[in-house]
Amino acid sequence: MWTLMDSPLGELRLVERADALKAIEFFPFRPPPDGRPLGERQDDHPVLVETRRQLTAYFARDLKEFDLPLAPDGTPFQQRVWQQLRGIGWGETASYGEIAARLGMTNAASRAVGLANGRNPIAIVVPCHRVIGANGTLTGYAGGLDRKQLLLELEQDALF
Repeated sequence: MWTLMDSPLGELRLVERADALKAIEFFPFRPPPDGRPLGERQDDHPVLVETRRQLTAYFARDLKEFDLPLAPDGTPFQQRVWQQLRGIGWGETASYGEIAARLGMTNAASRAVGLANGRNPIAIVVPCHRVIGANGTLTGYAGGLDRKQLLLELEQDALF
C-alpha cells in the first residue's frame, strides 16, 4: 500500500508492506527497485496515517524522534549502516568515517558506508541527511543536495 503527502521538500510517497514502513520517496518517483508492485493507494492505512502524522510533526519541529515500524530492504551491511544512522540524533551530524568506526571498521570503509547511506529507502526517518563529509561539507544525497540542506536547516535550532 502507499499514499502521498505534501511536504516542504515536495511531494513524498510513503510505502507500506506487511504493516511496516518500507520507503519514503521523493518526487519524481521511480519504479520500485525490487520490481514488486507497490499495491493500491490506501490513504487510511494505519502505518501510513501514523507516518504522515509523524512527518508533519517533524516538519513543524514538534517531533525529533520517529517511532514507526520499519522494514527497509537491504543487505546485512546496509541494514547495519541504516541502524547506525538511526542513532544520529536531531541536530547532530556524523561523517562517513565516524559511521564506519561505529561499525568497528576503519576509515577505509567510508566509501562502502556512503554507498549504503545512498541506498537508504526510508529517507528522513532513517536520517541519512545527517551524514556529511569529514571536512563538514554537504556530500551527495539521493533526494538532492537542496533537500539535504533544507532538512539540516530544519534541525538547525539544535545545532546552535
